[in-house]
Amino acid sequence: MSERDHDYEDAGLVAGLEIHQQLDTATKLFCDCPTELREPEESSRRFTRYLHPTRSELGELDDAALEESRVDREFEYLAYDTTCLVEEDEEPPHRLDEEAMETTLEIAQLLDARPVDQANVMRKLVVDGSNTSGFQRSTLIATDGEIETEKGSVGIEDLLLEEESAKRVEETEEGVRYSLDRLGIPLVEIGTSPDIRSPAQAREAAERIGMLLRSTGKVKRGLGTIRQDVNVSIAEGARVEIKGVQSLDDIDDIVRTEVGRQLELVAIRDELAERNAAVDQPEDVTEVFEGTDSGVIGGALSSGGSVMGVRLRGFDGLVGREIAPDRRLGTELSDHAKRHGAGGIFHTDELPAYGVTEGEVADLREAVDAEPEDAVAIVADSGETARTAIGAVADRARAAVAGVPEETRGANDDGTTRYLRPLPGAARMYPETDVPPVKPDRSEVETPELLTEKVGRYEREYDLDRGLAEQVAYGRRMPVFERAVGEGVDPTLAATTLESTVTELRRDGVAIENVSEEQFAGALALARDDDLPTGNVGDLLSALADASELTAREAVEREDLGGASEDEVREAVREVVERNEEQVHEEGMGAFSGLMGEAMGALGGQADGEAVSAALREEIQKRS
Repeated sequence: MSERDHDYEDAGLVAGLEIHQQLDTATKLFCDCPTELREPEESSRRFTRYLHPTRSELGELDDAALEESRVDREFEYLAYDTTCLVEEDEEPPHRLDEEAMETTLEIAQLLDARPVDQANVMRKLVVDGSNTSGFQRSTLIATDGEIETEKGSVGIEDLLLEEESAKRVEETEEGVRYSLDRLGIPLVEIGTSPDIRSPAQAREAAERIGMLLRSTGKVKRGLGTIRQDVNVSIAEGARVEIKGVQSLDDIDDIVRTEVGRQLELVAIRDELAERNAAVDQPEDVTEVFEGTDSGVIGGALSSGGSVMGVRLRGFDGLVGREIAPDRRLGTELSDHAKRHGAGGIFHTDELPAYGVTEGEVADLREAVDAEPEDAVAIVADSGETARTAIGAVADRARAAVAGVPEETRGANDDGTTRYLRPLPGAARMYPETDVPPVKPDRSEVETPELLTEKVGRYEREYDLDRGLAEQVAYGRRMPVFERAVGEGVDPTLAATTLESTVTELRRDGVAIENVSEEQFAGALALARDDDLPTGNVGDLLSALADASELTAREAVEREDLGGASEDEVREAVREVVERNEEQVHEEGMGAFSGLMGEAMGALGGQADGEAVSAALREEIQKRS
C-alpha cells in the first residue's frame, strides 16, 4: 500500500501516539530488585491468582476490565531469586525509584515538557493477569511538551512513569502463565496530542521520540523494550487504540490500514442503512446440525455442546466483505466470539463449506426465518460459551449498523489489527495509597546531548566518518563508546569494535548479546594498555560470549590472548632483520613493508602492530 491509497485530509484522519519505553535503571520502580530478565526455567517458585475488577472511588466499573473479567482464567506466575514479595503483591511497594525519576525528568527536558508540581502515584485497573495486584502503578511526571516534524509540531500531552507488566510466557489449559522478572521495570509512557494527519507523519513523530529517548543513554534496547500504541480516527469513524506495535517500520502501515478499515466499515454502515438492517436475538439452532458431517460442529455437539445462531437482517454479502487485507466483517464478528472463549464463527456468506452442506444452510435459514437479503452467523461450542459468544457476535453486528465502534485493538505482524477489548474509561484510575507523592526537581537535571548532535561531535572530535559516527551514536552500545573514549581508548578502535567487529561476530553465530557493557569496556581497556593485541579483540569477545561470568582480563588469561612482551617483540624483530640483513643493507627502509609482515607472522598475532612497527623501524635504522 502507498500513501496514494487514501486522501487522508478528505478522510479527516486524526492520530496520536503512545510510546512505552523501558528505562535502564539498576533496580525496579518500587523495590530493590534488579531489572534483569530471566529464562522461565530459572524460576525458583510459582503461584496462581484469580483477578477481578474493582469499583472506582465513584462506584463505577471500567468496561474494559469488566469484559476481561468475564473470561474465567487462572493466572500462574513464575518467581525468581531476583524478584521479591513486592512483585507478588505480598508486600507494599517501596518509594518511587530516584534513578528512574531523574531519567524521566531528562526525557521531559528533551520533550520541552513541564514537570508537575507534585507527582502522585495512581493505580490503573488491569485484570488480564499482567500484574499480580490487578492494577498497574502510574505517575504523571510532565505535561505540555512538543516535538517537530516536517508537517508541523506535534504536542506532547503527558509523560508518565509506570511499572512494566509481567511477561506473558504461554497459554495453559487453565489460563495464562506469566513471568515476574519484567514486572516492575521502570517504564515511561509518552502520549502525543492528536496532531498527526498522515501515516508518514506518525512514523516521523515516533522516530523523533525514539531518538530523544535513546539520547539519554539510559533506556533499555532490544526487542520488547519499546512499544508503540497508535490512536486513529477518521471523520465518520471512531477513535480506535491500536496496541503493541513493536517496530517503527510498522507504524505507517498500521495507520494506513486502519484508515482503510474504517472507511470500509463506514461504507458497510451506509449499505446497511439502505437495507434497513437489524440484528435479531440469538437462538438455539442445534437441531439443524444433528448428524452433521462438519468436524467442528460435530465435535462440539458430541461433547454436549450446542449451536447458537443469530439472524443478521440485511447483511447478506456484507459479512464476507473484505475490510482490510485478508480480514472481513466476519473476521471482526469472529474476534468477538473468540474473546468470549469460542473457537470462532461460521456465517452464510461462506457456507456451504467446512463440512456444512447446502441442505443444512437452507435448514438454518428456515430455522431463524432468514430472507434472501439476510445473513446468519452461528457458534458451536459448550452451551454457556456458545450463548455468550453468539451474544457478543450480535452486539458487534449491531455496532456495524451504527458504523465504526470505539475499541482497543491489537497489532498483527502483517500490519492489520484484531479486536482486544472496549476502550478503557476514567473508572480504571484511582489513587495509590501505599506510595507517598514526590515533588519532581529538575534543577540539577542536565539536558542530554541529542544523538544527532553526537554524530557531528564524533566526526569533529574523533575523526570518524559519518557512517561509522551514526552507527555508534544510534547503536545500543553508545554508552560503552562514550565511557571507553573517556578512559583513553582510541576512538576508531572503540567504534570499529562496537560496530564492525560485533556485526561480524554475530554473523558468525557468536551470542554477542551475552557480553555485558562491563566486559566490552574491559576488553577495550586491555587493548588500550597493550595487554591485548587489537587483532585478538574479536577472539576475546567470542570467549566472553561463552563465559559471561569472567572479566575481560580473566578471559584473556584463560584463552592465552595476551600480547607478547616488549622484550619478546624486540627479540622477534631482531631475528627477522638478521635473517634478511643483506636486503636491509641494500634497501634500508625500503625493506620495511616486506619485513613487517614477516615480523607479525613470527609473533603469531600476539603483538600490537604499532609496537612491532616501532621496533622494526628502530632495528632497520641501526643496520642500514
